[in-house]
Amino acid sequence: QVQLVESGGGLVQPGGSLRLSCAASGFTFRTHAMRWVRQAPGKGLEWVSEINSGGGSAYYADSVKGRFTISRDNAENTLYLEMNSLELEDTAVYWCGKATSTRVVAGGRSDEYSIWGRGTQVTVSS
Repeated sequence: QVQLVESGGGLVQPGGSLRLSCAASGFTFRTHAMRWVRQAPGKGLEWVSEINSGGGSAYYADSVKGRFTISRDNAENTLYLEMNSLELEDTAVYWCGKATSTRVVAGGRSDEYSIWGRGTQVTVSS
């Protein structure tokens, strides 16, 4: 049973920071690329960031580049998204996703990811 459990969301003022976590289980986490996506109110799903299985390569949407940092701890089966300099436009539900196979290459804008869990709400408001 694959499980991805997001946590760490909350209410934060513009310019503030949050760290999201994604606890993974039910698959070999260390061999799978991972990603974060989000959905803002009234908008479609947006790709945010992606990281390869070993954690050495990270990719970001232009909208978050320089502000967000994706990382992972393979020993703990946990994915992270450090969000700094948060903006109103970052308000969204954030989900983590796993590559559907070990052949999926991070950074390739692939649709071959599965999104699990209920997400975590990030609200940026003054």
